[in-house]
Amino acid sequence: MYAVIFRATIADPDEHYIQMSERMRALALNQYGCIEFIAVSEGNQEIAISYWDNEEDIIAWKQDDEHVEAQRLGQTKWYSSYRVEVTEVKRSYSSTEKPGNANQTDNR
Repeated sequence: MYAVIFRATIADPDEHYIQMSERMRALALNQYGCIEFIAVSEGNQEIAISYWDNEEDIIAWKQDDEHVEAQRLGQTKWYSSYRVEVTEVKRSYSSTEKPGNANQTDNR
């Protein structure tokens, strides 16, 4: 599994930015095989983490015409800075809470 970590300082968010963010999330999930996509912001800081089965899907999503346009607008209008990291997930832990019982799983 792979994770794409996107961090940015937002300079000029507008309605088009919000719509484009929602569209990029939907595109990743519905067309390019993204497993999970989480995004949060605080003040002018944003972080988005998406999870993928393989690098080929990540590259295809990055090269999608709509995503290329979103990247161009991000670089020229919406972000004062950004950083993208593509990482391979070596280990994953999770817990499922049940009343009075916490269960942890190590997916090695």
